[in-house]
Amino acid sequence: MKVCIVGATGLVGKTMIKLIEERKFPVNQLIPAASERSSGKTIFFRNNEIKIVSIKEGLAAKPDLVLFSAGGKVSKEFAPVFAQYGIVIDNSSAWRMDPEIKLVVPEINAKEININDRIIANPNCSTIQLVMVLAPLHKKYLINRIVISTYQSVSGSGVPAINQMESERKNIEPNMIYPHPIDLNCLPHCGNFTDNGYTTEEIKLVNETRKILNDQVINITATAARIPVLGGHSESVNIEFSKNFELKDIINILNNSPGIKVTDDPKNNLYPMPVSSANKDEVFVGRIRRDQSRKNCLNLWIVSDNIRKGAATNAVQIAEYMLGQGLI
Repeated sequence: MKVCIVGATGLVGKTMIKLIEERKFPVNQLIPAASERSSGKTIFFRNNEIKIVSIKEGLAAKPDLVLFSAGGKVSKEFAPVFAQYGIVIDNSSAWRMDPEIKLVVPEINAKEININDRIIANPNCSTIQLVMVLAPLHKKYLINRIVISTYQSVSGSGVPAINQMESERKNIEPNMIYPHPIDLNCLPHCGNFTDNGYTTEEIKLVNETRKILNDQVINITATAARIPVLGGHSESVNIEFSKNFELKDIINILNNSPGIKVTDDPKNNLYPMPVSSANKDEVFVGRIRRDQSRKNCLNLWIVSDNIRKGAATNAVQIAEYMLGQGLI
C-alpha cells in the first residue's frame, strides 16, 4: 500500500506519520508531501530516511491512501485529483459541510462510510472531543440544547502560534499570529469573526455537531477562547436532555463508551487537564454534575489532545476502519 501524507512537515502531518508507525498501519511506501520549500528535506519513518516531495510528485505516485493536513485551499485543489487514484481523508474544513461528503468520528459513525466514498472529512478538533461524549448520551436521553465554552491551546493555530507564545515568554519580540499577546492572556477569539458576531470556530462546533449526530434540530451555542497552553483543548459543556437522568447512569454510559476515559474524583483533585491528556488518544471527561438551575441539565468538562485525537489519530482510525472493511 502506498500512503501519501500531504502537509507532512506540519504539526498534524508529523503526528500522522508517527501514528502510522506506532499503530503498525500497513504501509509499503510512505510518500511525505509538502510545499515546494520543503521539497528535498527528509523525515525518518521506520528507521529509514525518506525524502519529502512536492504535492504534484506525490500525486504522480498514485497513492492508495492520502491523509491531507495542508489547509482548505490545498485540499480543494488537490483532494479530488488524488481521489481518482485512492481514498482521501482530509483534515481541513474544506469538505466537512459538503452534503455529499461523510464527516466521520469512527467511534460514532464510521459505519456510514461505503465503497463510493472517495473523500472523507475529519471534523474540527474541538468538535471531535465534544461529540465523542455527546453521542452516547444523545442516544439514551435525546439532547435538546448544548452550551459550549472552549479553552483551546495555541497548538491549534500551528507552529507560528507556538512560536509567538514562546517568544513572549522569553521576552523576545514575537512574530504576531494573534492580534494580541497570548502568554498570560486569554483571547475570546478562535478563527475569524463573522457578521453575526460568532467566530468561524464557534460556527463549526454548531454545524459539525449537528451533522455528526445526524440531528439538525439540536439547539447549540458556543464561545471559543484561546489560552496560553501548549497543547490540549478543554471544553465546559452544559447539556439539556429531553429525559431525566441519574448521574450514576451517565458515568456508566461514558465508562462503557470506546475512546472515552472518565476522570472524575474532585475530592482527590482528579479531573481532566491538558497536561494529562498530552500524547494520548482518549477523550477525557470529568466534573460530571447536575445543573442545579435547570431541569434535566448536566455539566461536563472535556479535554483531549487536539493534535492526536483531535486530528491525526481520528484520521488514522478512519483509515484503519476502511482498511478493515475492504474499502481501501
